[in-house]
Amino acid sequence: MENIIEFNNVSCSYEDVDGNKTPAVQGIDLRIKKGDYIAVLGHNGSGKSTFAKLCNAILLPDENMGTVIVNGINTVNDEQIFEIRQNVGMVFQNPDNQIVATIVEDDVAFGPENIGIEPSEIRRRVDDALTKVGMYEYRMSEPHKLSGGQKQRVAIAGIIAMQPNCIIFDESTSMLDPKGRQEVLSTIDYLNQELGITVVLITHYMDEAVRAKEIVVMNNGEVILKGTPREIFSNVEKLKLIGLDVPQVTEIAFELNKHGFNFSEGILTIDDFIREFKI
Repeated sequence: MENIIEFNNVSCSYEDVDGNKTPAVQGIDLRIKKGDYIAVLGHNGSGKSTFAKLCNAILLPDENMGTVIVNGINTVNDEQIFEIRQNVGMVFQNPDNQIVATIVEDDVAFGPENIGIEPSEIRRRVDDALTKVGMYEYRMSEPHKLSGGQKQRVAIAGIIAMQPNCIIFDESTSMLDPKGRQEVLSTIDYLNQELGITVVLITHYMDEAVRAKEIVVMNNGEVILKGTPREIFSNVEKLKLIGLDVPQVTEIAFELNKHGFNFSEGILTIDDFIREFKI
């Protein structure tokens, strides 16, 4: 399957006012295929948000320190920056920072209008995007009157209207209550499973990461683990060593194994647990 995003030995640093550089990510080699659903885990300061911003050229690799290729385009190519961002959209942590209009449908139309899409096509895209995220009935509503989860779904609709091949969700559920989180996660599942959109989910919630096809774990700016959720969460001690949790049921099985039980590695769900539980 064709890659949508390629990281080739990428390093990226932040520069302070005195010109001193602090590495944010170092030596990342990673391939994200079209249609993938990738979760990226890491504690605060691990480099995962920098990784997200490198994916659509909000940030660029340090000079001569690797390349990021998006759908065949090197992100340092200024002339194709709009094409890069049409291929890879981004949904941020706070939906209020991404909503720019006073009416929902106007907000969703903002992106297509700015890239010169003709009006009848914008109308079709707006209606289609709002329907896909379950917000069509709110198209004439004022965004500030919506719940957090609804606002985030409007933000997602605005990205869908740009028709990207990939959407990066940078801790997009972290400010939501449980109901809002579930609304957004269900939308993300739909985008990936039904529409085939590539999803990169930056999160610190282990239960969200379990939904992905593959997990990338970052620490100190480097990718230290990569694999399926079952493979990753088999590394309970290693994850805890770098300050990460595991799903609650995974930890229960891990602790019970210390007392003579024999659960398989990588228990992820209650169903997994019940199936193997023996008194």
